[in-house]
Amino acid sequence: MKITTFEGFGHVFLDVATALIPLLFLFLIFQIIFLKLPLKKLQDIGVGFLLTFLGLAFFLQGVHIGFLPIGEMMGQKLGAIDHIWLLVPIGFVLGFVAIYAEPAVSVLTHQVEKVSGGYIPQKVLLYTLSIGVGLSIALSMVRIILGIPIWYFVVPGYIIALIIVKYSTKTFTSIAFDSGGVATGPMTATFILALFVGIASVTDGRDPLLDGFGMVALVALSPILSVLTLGIIYRRKEQEQYEKDQIRTKAHSNDR
Repeated sequence: MKITTFEGFGHVFLDVATALIPLLFLFLIFQIIFLKLPLKKLQDIGVGFLLTFLGLAFFLQGVHIGFLPIGEMMGQKLGAIDHIWLLVPIGFVLGFVAIYAEPAVSVLTHQVEKVSGGYIPQKVLLYTLSIGVGLSIALSMVRIILGIPIWYFVVPGYIIALIIVKYSTKTFTSIAFDSGGVATGPMTATFILALFVGIASVTDGRDPLLDGFGMVALVALSPILSVLTLGIIYRRKEQEQYEKDQIRTKAHSNDR
C-alpha cells in the first residue's frame, strides 16, 4: 500500500484553519471589549493557538496516512483468523490500552482527582474507564461475530444506566456522563473504528457499513455504566463508614 506522507496536507490545513479561525476571532472580540490582556499574555495565547493549529493538522494527517490504513489492514487480518472467538479477548486488550493512552481521559481523571481533593484517585477512575471500554470493545467483537443488531446493546444499556443513577451518587453521575464523551476520543474514533470496519469487511455475512459501525456508541455507553457502578461502591463505603462512626459515637456516649 503506497502512502505519501504529505498527500492532501493542504486540505487538512484548510480544514483546521476553518475550525480555529472563528475561535480566534471570538477571542479577539473579547480581548478588545472585555479582557484587555497585557501584550505578554497575548503572546502566550498566540503561541498556544499556533501550537494547537499545527498539532491538529499533523495529528489529522497522521490519522489519514497511519491510523486509518493500519487499523483497517489489521482488522482484515484479524477477521480472517481461524479461531474467530480470539477476537473477544483481543478486543478487550485493545479497548483497555486505547483508553489508558487516551489524552482526553488523562485530562479528565486528573481534573477529577484535583477537584475532589484526592477523594476519587486518578488511577482508580482511569482503571475503571479502561476496564469498562475494554468490555465494550469485547462486546462489539461478539456483535460482529454473531451479527447482533446494535440496539440490542444500546437500548438496554441506557435503561440500566438510568436505573443505576438512582443508586449512585450525584458526583459520580456527573462524572459518568462526561466520561462517555471523553472516552470516544482520537484513539477510539480512528484506530479501533477502522479496525472494526476491516474485521466486518472480511467476515462472512457481515456488511462493513452496518456491522463495522456502532462500536463508538458502545464505547460511549460503557464508561457511564462503569463510573456509575464505581459510584455505588463509593456510596456503600460511605454508608459503612457512617455506620461505624455512629457505633463509635454511641460507645463513647455510653462510656461517659
